Amino acid sequence: MGVSDEREAPNDTAVGVGNSVSDGTFHAPVVQAGAVNGGVHTYYGQPHFSVLPAVSEWPRLDTADPIALGVRRTRRLPGESPLPPYIERDCDEELGDRVREAAGESGGGLVVVTGAPLSGKTRTVWAALAANLPGTTRVFAPSPGTDLRGLPAVVRGRGEAGCVLWLDDLGGHLGEYGLTPALLAELVRLRVPVLATMEDEAYDARRFGAAGRVGVLSGVEPVELPWAWSVGESKRLDMFDGDLRLRAAAVWRGIHSIPEYLAVDPELMEEWRRARRPDAHPRGHLLVRAAVDLARCGVFRIVGQALRNAQKLYPEESAMTEAESFEDALVWATDVRHGVTGLLSPVPGDWPWSWAVFGSLVADAEERPDTPPVPIAMWRFAFTVAHDEAERRTVSWRAHEALEPLADSDPNISVLLGYFNTVMADIETARRWYRKAADAGHADAAATVGEMLTGEGEAAKADPYLKTAAEAGIAHAQYRLAMVLAAQADGWLTRAAGAGHPAAMQALPAFRALTAVPPMPLSFKHAVPSMVLGKEDFLPPDGVLPADPDPLSGRCPR
Repeated sequence: MGVSDEREAPNDTAVGVGNSVSDGTFHAPVVQAGAVNGGVHTYYGQPHFSVLPAVSEWPRLDTADPIALGVRRTRRLPGESPLPPYIERDCDEELGDRVREAAGESGGGLVVVTGAPLSGKTRTVWAALAANLPGTTRVFAPSPGTDLRGLPAVVRGRGEAGCVLWLDDLGGHLGEYGLTPALLAELVRLRVPVLATMEDEAYDARRFGAAGRVGVLSGVEPVELPWAWSVGESKRLDMFDGDLRLRAAAVWRGIHSIPEYLAVDPELMEEWRRARRPDAHPRGHLLVRAAVDLARCGVFRIVGQALRNAQKLYPEESAMTEAESFEDALVWATDVRHGVTGLLSPVPGDWPWSWAVFGSLVADAEERPDTPPVPIAMWRFAFTVAHDEAERRTVSWRAHEALEPLADSDPNISVLLGYFNTVMADIETARRWYRKAADAGHADAAATVGEMLTGEGEAAKADPYLKTAAEAGIAHAQYRLAMVLAAQADGWLTRAAGAGHPAAMQALPAFRALTAVPPMPLSFKHAVPSMVLGKEDFLPPDGVLPADPDPLSGRCPR
């Protein structure tokens, strides 16, 4: 303890030493040093331990907020509960036995659940608490680094109330002032169970590492929670149909675990939503939106060149992205978050530089009522870039499901559905959709209906459709109508000539010579106008996308 202006009596003078303070007050022990002159000196020593709340102030288990106590929040749409229902894990029975034993009359002690990051440790322990302890149990969940030395004194005054010490991420609660072997022994004596979680790597370092062994773990056998779900756990998830978040996780999690999917979902959605600001990552936001809409159409992987071209389907948003390059946007979108995934992730396999959007973004877009619909042009684009016939069928099926209810108000939708069915060789259904559009005044659809009927030998039925298209200025339909009329004229001239009409007999050879031109092949693609097809530069003429360059090096893969 230091004292300012300390004065010592001369060695050759015998002086009775006492404590004398002038012009101030000391609030601490004072060294015997004769007289001390100075101002006010206040010294504060380290308190013996921090003040902890009384057990009666701890939240009850049946009213405590698990999210506030460390359980990771999931996505929450209006009307959804804060957390989805808990899916039973294989370790629940063993964990329940441990919890009941620790809380029993001769119990107390430490129960630790270990696992990989985002493996569901905290939710699993919380479920074990709720299932095995009374709702009246008081739960103390101190912040990491809290001085716990005064906890036994607090617990002794609890009366008959049951209580539990909750230490999520146990590594932050170990040390001289945290959970020590002595404190744990006292809590065992007081029948206070200690429930904790710890990541595998941290547990191994603390338990087995030569430099960091912690005695409190030496006698504890942890309950291990595997990262990968077992067959039984997955079946229990698949059988559950009562929560949209769990249903989406079962469908969209891909290579990720259910807890990973649920934990990163709200974080990715919020980051993506905020990235649309002009000073953030507007092009990155647009790339992810295009990938989300493609997945909603049924195309789950997209090569970078197609992703670059897909931006053009959003002209308003694309006009606001000039400040960010495609390469920078792709780097941002593919950066791994939370050690789990990027908004876009590379797809392994035979498709170089192909990407897939994280499934939760697609599920959320489908379930949020304010999500914009997939642009009509995107449906056509998705059909074009689909990788095989199965994926094209998926796009066609989803397009029918999403767009049929809107077809009465937009003939372009009928044209698009007609086009899909034409490519998929369902000509009867295609004709029905084209005729619906033509009857609504769509000139290109009328030309296509005329083409189809002409090819089927129904020239008389084709005539009014071709005439409508021809009068609208469609040159292809004008030519086809002329050929139809010429064929009709040839027929009538032939009949007249056969009946001996002199002028018909004279005109027929010249007419046939005049109309003897190769017939124009039937073609239906013109029925899909540019507003539906999108821009011509989406794909090269052969329909094959070029190999994508590495966005970082610019080199094309071999």
